[in-house]
Amino acid sequence: DTKLDSNGFSRGMSKMRGIAQTALGVFTGQMMTKAVEGMVNLGKAALDSVASLEQNVGGVQTLFKESADAVIANANNAYKTAGMSANRYMETVTGFSASLLQSVGGDTVRAANAADMAITDMADNANKMGTGMESIQNAYQGFAKQNYTMLDNLKLGYGGTKTEMERLIADANAFEKAQGRAGDLTIEKYGDIVQAIHDIQEQQGIMGNSAEEAAETIQGSIQMMQASWENWLTAIA
Repeated sequence: DTKLDSNGFSRGMSKMRGIAQTALGVFTGQMMTKAVEGMVNLGKAALDSVASLEQNVGGVQTLFKESADAVIANANNAYKTAGMSANRYMETVTGFSASLLQSVGGDTVRAANAADMAITDMADNANKMGTGMESIQNAYQGFAKQNYTMLDNLKLGYGGTKTEMERLIADANAFEKAQGRAGDLTIEKYGDIVQAIHDIQEQQGIMGNSAEEAAETIQGSIQMMQASWENWLTAIA
C-alpha cells in the first residue's frame, strides 16, 4: 500500500504480522523435524567414523609398531597440514607403507617421517596443480608397485614411464647435490622415489601450500573445516 498515511501503513503491517506468524509456525515445525533427522544421521555418521578409526589405527599399529603413536599424532594434525581428517590420513598411509618400510629396512621412525612427508606433498600438489587427491594417491600407490604410468598425474613435467621416473630421480639427485646432500637416490627404493618427488616439488615451489591455503584462502579453510568436522564426529562417538 503506497498511501503515505497511517491507515494504509497500519493495515499493511497487520497483514504482514499475520503472514509472518503463520509462516513461523510452519517453519518451526519443519525445523524440529529436520533437527531430529539430523541428530539420527549425526549419530550414525559418528559411529561409522569410529568404526573406520578402529580399523585404521589397527593397521597403523601393525605396520609401524613402536612408531604408531607418531603416525597417529601426525594424523590428528593433518587437518592443518594436509586438509585431511585423521581417518583419511591413516587410510592413505596404510596404502603404501609396506613398500615404504621395506625400502628403509624396517626403520619405523624413518618410515613414519617419510609417510608424513609424502602425504603433505600429495596435498600440496593437489592444492597447487588442481589435481584430484584420489588421482595423486593412486599414483603413489602405483609407484609402490613399480607402476609409473600415473607419474604424469602429478603434473611435474614428467611422463608416465619408468624412463621418465628415472629422469625425475636424476633431476632430484642433481638438486640434492646442489643443496650439499648425497644425491644417491635410486628407483629401486620406494622411499627414494618419495624423496625424489619431494625434492622436485621443493625445486618447483610446490611446498607448504596446504598449510598456507588453510590459513589464507577460502578453499583451504573449507578443507580444514571439513577435516576438523570429520575428526569431531569421531570424537563425540
